Amino acid sequence: MQLTVHQSIVIHQLRVESVSNSSVLQIGTAGIVKALSNLYNTGGFTGPAPLPMAPLPATSTPLVPLAGPGAR
Repeated sequence: MQLTVHQSIVIHQLRVESVSNSSVLQIGTAGIVKALSNLYNTGGFTGPAPLPMAPLPATSTPLVPLAGPGAR
């Protein structure tokens, strides 16, 4: 049995809230979807990551300049 599928897809707006390492986004049909996972050492690292630094002390001044309540 031969099955022929013709389709036309028009996407006016597509919102993707989150993408993680194991996400699959498929639009249309596919005969087989095979899982694929690749791990690349693009930084050329040869050892473990350094230990994290001590946290910054709490401050009342924001680290990111934010607009005030009357700003446009």
